Formats: sequence, C-alpha cells, structure tokens
Amino acid sequence: MSVQTWTYILVGITFALYIGIAIWSRAGSTKEFYVAGGGVSPLANGMATAADWMSAASFISMAGIISFAGYDGSVYLMGWTGGYVLLALLLAPYLRKFGKFTVPDFIGDRYYSKTARIVAVVCALIVSFTYVAGQMRGVGLVFSRFLEVDIDTGVVIGMVIVLFYAVLGGMKGITYTQVAQYCVLIFAFMVPAIFISIQMTGNPVPQLGMGSTLNDGSGTYLLEKLDGLSTELGFSEYTSGQKSVLDVFTITLALMVGTAGLPHVIVRFFTVKRVKDARKSAGLALLLIAILYTTAPAVAVFARTNMINTVSEKKYTDMPEWFSKWEKTKLIVFQDKNNDGKIQYVADEEKNELTVDRDIMVLANPEIADLPAWVIALVAAGGLAAALSTAAGLLLVISSSVSHDLIKKVFKPNISEKGELWAARLAATVAVIIAGYFGINPPGFVAATVALAFGLAAASFFPAIVLGIFYKKMNKEGAIAGMVVGIAVMLFYMLKFKFGWFGGGTQADWWWGISPEGFGSIAMLANFMVAILIMQFTAEPPSNVQEIVEDIRIPNGAGEASEH
Repeated sequence: MSVQTWTYILVGITFALYIGIAIWSRAGSTKEFYVAGGGVSPLANGMATAADWMSAASFISMAGIISFAGYDGSVYLMGWTGGYVLLALLLAPYLRKFGKFTVPDFIGDRYYSKTARIVAVVCALIVSFTYVAGQMRGVGLVFSRFLEVDIDTGVVIGMVIVLFYAVLGGMKGITYTQVAQYCVLIFAFMVPAIFISIQMTGNPVPQLGMGSTLNDGSGTYLLEKLDGLSTELGFSEYTSGQKSVLDVFTITLALMVGTAGLPHVIVRFFTVKRVKDARKSAGLALLLIAILYTTAPAVAVFARTNMINTVSEKKYTDMPEWFSKWEKTKLIVFQDKNNDGKIQYVADEEKNELTVDRDIMVLANPEIADLPAWVIALVAAGGLAAALSTAAGLLLVISSSVSHDLIKKVFKPNISEKGELWAARLAATVAVIIAGYFGINPPGFVAATVALAFGLAAASFFPAIVLGIFYKKMNKEGAIAGMVVGIAVMLFYMLKFKFGWFGGGTQADWWWGISPEGFGSIAMLANFMVAILIMQFTAEPPSNVQEIVEDIRIPNGAGEASEH
C-alpha cells in the first residue's frame, strides 16, 4: 500500500478514537468541563500531561531545530525539561492545594482583586494564542504533505477536529483523548528512531546509536561523520556552538520559567483528587516526557546525516519520490542557480540552491531513510496527535478564562451553570477560529512561535505565581504592576525584532545580544523588580489572604505552622 493509503487508514483510526472518547466522556457540568470533575487517576493525568506538554514543537520542530542548529539547539532540551521539573516540584502541589480551576482564578483570589484577574486573563489569552498558532501550523504541515492538500486546508481540517472534542468534552474529554494521543505520539516517534538507529549503527537504542560507530565498517563515529559533512559544505561543526553564553542562558531560563507559568499545563494538576496525586502525576509525566526528549537529539542527527547524504551534489532528476512530494508543499525549494542539474546544498547563501524548512525533518526522516510506508504514515499520525493534544488544552484555557474568569467572576456573577457551560463552548469556538487564522498566517516556524509563548508566560505569570505562593506580603498593586510591565516589555521586544514593528531591527540590534526567544528572562526580572518595588510603597495584603498563603505551604497532616 502507498504512504497516502496508510496515512488515511492510521489517521482515520486515531481520529475515530479521539472522537469516540470525546462522545463517551462529554462534560455535563462546569467542573467536568474545566477540571474533568477532579477525579482523574495519577497515571491517566501523567499521560495526559505528557501529551499536553509535548506539542507539535516537541514532536515536529525540536529535532528539526537541533538538526540545523546542532549544539545550539540543546537550549530547547534543557529549557523545556528543566522547566517541567521546576513546575512539578516548585508550583504544582501548592497550586493544587489552593484548589482553583485556572491560573487567573488563582491570581484573582490570591491578589484579592478583579483587576488582577482581568490582567491575568489578558496574559493567558496572549500566551495561549501565541502557543496555539504553532500547533495549528504543525497540523497544517502534516496534512499538507501526507493528505496532499495545501497547508491552509490542513489547518482548517485540524480546526474542525479539535473543535469537536474540545467543545463537546471539555477537560474531561480532552484528558482521556490526551491519554490516547500520548500512546500514539510516543509510538510514532520511537518506531522510526529505532529503525534508523539499527540501519545506521546497528544499535537498537537511538540514544546510544547517536554516539556509536557507523555500521559501514569504517569505524567512524556517527557524530564525527556529521561534523565532517557539515564542515565540507561550509556549515559550522554540528557539535560546536555559535550562540553567546548569555543568549544560551537567557533562552534556557525563559523556557524554564515560562514552562512553570504555562496555564494549560498548570490546569492539569487541578484534575486529580489530592495534592499527593498532583505530585505523583507530575513525576510520571516527567518519565513519559523523558522518553521523547532523550530521543530527539538522536533523531536530529539521523535526519541531518541522511538529508546531506541524499541531496548533496546529486542530480535533481535522480531525487527520490519523497523529494518531489515535499516540494509540492513548498517546504523544500530547489533553485538551479548554475543550471548544471545538480543540487548544490552549501552554507554560502549565494551558491546554495536548496532551502529546507526545519519543521519537516522529523516528518521526512522515515522517507529519507526509505522506511516502510506504514512507518511513514505512523509519524504523520503522531505529529497530528502531538499538535491536537496541546491545541485542545490551550483552547480550554482560552474558553475557561473567558467564561469562568471574566463572565462569571467579573461581569455576570449570577450566571447559571448551564449558561456558563454554553459561554465556555462559545468561547472555545471563537478561539479555534482565531487559532486557525494564526495557523494559516504564523509568525515563524513551529518551535520559534512556541518559544515566544514561553517568553510571554515567563514575563507575565511566573513572578506573580511564585511571589503569590512564597511571599505572603506580596500585594495586589505589586503583582498587577509587575504583570503589566513584564508582558508589555516582552511584547515590545517580540514585535520589534520578530515582526519589524517600532522601527524593526536586525540581530545586530538585539539588546545585550539577547534573542527574542530569550528576552522573556529579562522581562521576567523586570516583573519581579517592579512588583517588589511597588509593594514597598503600598498596603500589605489583608490578614486572611496572608493566612491562606501560609496554609497552602503546609503539607497535609503537618500540624500547625511554627513561627521559628
């Protein structure tokens, strides 16, 4: 059977599974819609959290970035993995004990202010829409290649699917759909990685295969071979870094603290019964995430080596079928500048004739390695599972921010539960349409767009959440001022250097040499400083709020907190 036939079969089966789960677990109350009724088991929640966490950026784009950036791409691995540990250990148990549905709910109650809640809702919407744009772009990429439709049509198909199970099932439907999606995406990521590792090095463990010798009898190590191929073409050595230490540090920090402020991941910890279960599910999710994150660098090395070997100095007419299929999507572009019929793939932009979108590396990897058609189709199903699982979680954050935090808590406190549920579903529908627009007109490749969302979360939520849990004297004036300044500074920098607003600027103009992906760290520091400064000149929080903060830090059964 052809790749397209296999794709229709595997994607059709997985979509039928997701829709079936959504119908079976549809939400009948606001509690089920927002937090799945609060009764999800730690294992199911761990799998759902892992799927929510491993978006199209993790599945499709992270290995693609590493395959092009080499050593420098490791900032995404360090930042996202470290961030999850930070979230699981530092914030999740305390937020679960506070017992609110959403991050704006926590901020609104902790800072005893409708203004704080509204600011938090605005921040949640900005972060979530930036993040979901990357997911919809990932969906469009997969559909455009494997169902052979254009990217825009692919985005629309993805919108319809995610709208169906997110609006019908709410968090309850999304949770059990994400359990299925984790199984699909991890199987789809690991199977081709194992195949190619055996093919190239004879080692069935991709993480070890990356550092093994090639099985061609030469005794050359795979990474040594890739370094040689890269330098021959004028690229820098794959295993050496080009970014400044400061930029690497700020990007890693922005991704870490951005993770700890991501509303769609935090809300997962409200779906379990007890604080203990929140800790358990966080630990399980970390193990499940590590399977993909430790394999991604190996996939990057395999894909880059195979890509260079396949295209460099080869006749265009001799290219395999996969090359022309990807050309149709305009994600691979060949321009024969010297009219010799051969592909010149080199670092020199004037001589280079091949442009490869880094987002295709994971999806094209099994085709480049000439794996069976069913494996190629499996990767397509996995990419869709990764993108749709995160998109659904983000849409729920958007809809609950509007229906619960704005409509019920600010504008219409007496709304009925049924009315609130309808408002949530309507908000999700509008959110899907806006997300689709961003998917069709994305601000960059998938992981770059997602990295900006982490910067925005770092700049806005992280200081407010950390100070809200660990500093009982932080007041509403400080928190509000900090969030406004943090997100404003990050948005300004992002719009200036990514979109050319405010006079634009090139890499040479970056402040202190820090990229837009890393500037969330600076904006976060600005948030902390402004919040603490404003707090010094304004009234302390009421005593009952300080008592709540004291209480959420005491483990259950620990007795009274002592003063010494």
